[in-house]
Amino acid sequence: MTDPSQAPQQEHRKYPRAKISVQVELKTEGAAVASRTETADLSVCGCYIEMSFTMQVGTKLDLVLWVEGERLPTQAVVVTHHPQFGNGIQFLDLSLDDQAKLDRYLKKVEAESTDKAEKKEKQEANASCSGI
Repeated sequence: MTDPSQAPQQEHRKYPRAKISVQVELKTEGAAVASRTETADLSVCGCYIEMSFTMQVGTKLDLVLWVEGERLPTQAVVVTHHPQFGNGIQFLDLSLDDQAKLDRYLKKVEAESTDKAEKKEKQEANASCSGI
């Protein structure tokens, strides 16, 4: 019999998140000053931010992503809470134009990552062949 706790968790996100770090400014309702941090991962619809002082689920935020020097503002809400580790954040009203910019950026970073992995594989294959 299989242990349900060992079963792989099904992906429930509409868009997969990529391990990409971009600068973020976030401000909770009523706060006078924004906090600056960076994403641990990112998608078109949300991000995960690692931080010691986490926010409760449902906390509303003014959030700004800085992507390739461009400011992408949105309202957001905390959707997951991992005490002393981080928060999952969902973007609520990122404009269609900014969603397209973010999507292009994510695809560009993914392509660059794939290119690097392929180059590394070729280098490793060449190195192992040179010992023959």
